[in-house]
Amino acid sequence: MRFDDHFLEELKTRLPASEVIGKSVKLRRNGREWVGLSPFTKEKTPSFYVNDHKRFFHDFSSGKSGDIITFLIETERLSFNEAVERLAAEAGMALPAVTPETRAIEQKRQSLNDWMELAHKWFMARLQDRNPAAQAARDYLTKRGLSPEDIQTYGLGYSPKERTGLKDALVQKGAKVSELVECGLLIEVEGGAAPYDRFRDRLMFPIHDQREHVVSFGGRALNPDEKAKYLNGPETTLFHKGQMLFGLPRALKILGAEQHHADLVVVEGYMDVIACQRARIAAVAPLGTALTEEQIEILWRRHPEPTLCFDGDKAGQRAAYRALDRALPKLKPGKSFKVCLITGGKDPDDVLREKGALALRDALTETRPFVQVLFQREAELEPLDTPERKAGFKKRLRALAAQIEDKDLAESYRHDLLARYDEMFAPKARAQTPFQPYKKGEFRKRGEVYLAPAMLESRSAAVQLSKAIDSIAACLAQGLLDQPDWMSDQVEGLEAFGFGDEALDPLARTLVAISFRGAPLDREGLSRHLHTQGLGALLSEIQKAALKSGAPFLSPDISLADAHARWIQAFNAMSRLTALERALNSSRDRVGTEFFSRLKLERDALRRTLRSGQIWQE
Repeated sequence: MRFDDHFLEELKTRLPASEVIGKSVKLRRNGREWVGLSPFTKEKTPSFYVNDHKRFFHDFSSGKSGDIITFLIETERLSFNEAVERLAAEAGMALPAVTPETRAIEQKRQSLNDWMELAHKWFMARLQDRNPAAQAARDYLTKRGLSPEDIQTYGLGYSPKERTGLKDALVQKGAKVSELVECGLLIEVEGGAAPYDRFRDRLMFPIHDQREHVVSFGGRALNPDEKAKYLNGPETTLFHKGQMLFGLPRALKILGAEQHHADLVVVEGYMDVIACQRARIAAVAPLGTALTEEQIEILWRRHPEPTLCFDGDKAGQRAAYRALDRALPKLKPGKSFKVCLITGGKDPDDVLREKGALALRDALTETRPFVQVLFQREAELEPLDTPERKAGFKKRLRALAAQIEDKDLAESYRHDLLARYDEMFAPKARAQTPFQPYKKGEFRKRGEVYLAPAMLESRSAAVQLSKAIDSIAACLAQGLLDQPDWMSDQVEGLEAFGFGDEALDPLARTLVAISFRGAPLDREGLSRHLHTQGLGALLSEIQKAALKSGAPFLSPDISLADAHARWIQAFNAMSRLTALERALNSSRDRVGTEFFSRLKLERDALRRTLRSGQIWQE
């Protein structure tokens, strides 16, 4: 009977490993794990560990490890199907229906599996042949630091240069050419020509499914002039590259054997996987493609936060960023990735050969959170030296957060990314200077460390002035409070520039957050929400200041369409003024230049237009 991966995963999810294994092995709690005497060897000191989180057992005395299905196979000598059927009964899961069609499909799969296993043995034998081509393959592996034991452990082989070497060998053993084509071992030629071997003069890497059956191969070209350096088998009945990960079965065994919380690492190539696993690091690799959604789910079922490890060069960065884009929408609470970019343009295999296993393990601990790498990527896309580019950067950050399907996490990402943005562009704090007595009549401008003391009444007036809300900013805010739906097409500008008055920034941030959540509020509902956020006093001050503005869009005598158009006109003008102010503040080292003078002239003219009320006559 054929059980698909989803059925098996559901089965192992329903039955805790300690519950199944505890029926035949006496277990006791040991931190996050269970420990007991080995069922495979005679021992006095417990060395048999079961981890429910990993859904795995590992026996240090015999070296055996696996899941609950493996345990029943090993301890009760059951077949795979028998073990699954027994566990399904315990879990209350109905077995897939067996029909003549499904039985025929399973028999076909078994036949194809048999030919893949024979092909694997044939490739392994060819690597040991005494011919110059095979010697070149062995020399390459020796150069990469693999011993004969490593070659045997990872089942590496060699495909000879002959056009039909594998085909002839398997047909002689009874294989049908059509079956070998279906396996992906042969290439079928249009026009009726005879099929021929897919892999020729390549170092061969077996690809295993979760049951450790060989389902395909990856071949590395030994001829430097070959166009395709790596060649994977095609999609077949046995092999679906987007739903599998190279090295997964052995990586799971390494995870199960680790008594502490080990990392699961995603690397780029087959040799990187082997290098990591030789260093006892659980590593896997995609099969010639960027990470798929299915592979991401497979990783998260085994580890809540796998590490994406790529070369530190530009190509490695591009691969890392592609993985970030694919994973971003699928992030969810408790499920994410860490990122490791190995410095010096090296890959894990390089580090292992040059510095050893300890150095590789250390290198893979140098990780950064997903959100940090995402922010860094966007920050490095272009120089952020103008208000427009900064606003574009901020817009990209919001768009990235919006891609996350989990709304709560999307909101958290948005706040985190924009907090990093604010920190990047926050003005540097002025150094505190010792207090100097004022001369009579001297005063300091608002925003300096001290206010002019002068007389008590003057100081009080200065404080009151510093708290006053700009009337134009107030009328813009009041417009949105009266017509919340006006926010829908101006949320980006509102988030980038606010209302043009820092005193109203808390209100602007709250309105943007409401808009981002997509929760429609009418005027009364918005007012209630803002009062619950502690903004009631500010709303009262806004209303008072707005009355002084003379803004026509606040008049009850104007049509709603005309009011909206007038509000947008004023909002765009205030946003432009804020952008100019920021640009001038960041360009003070260019005083006297044509650029600075042009910005200053535009700023002053726009400021006069707003302050004089001329904006309402335009």
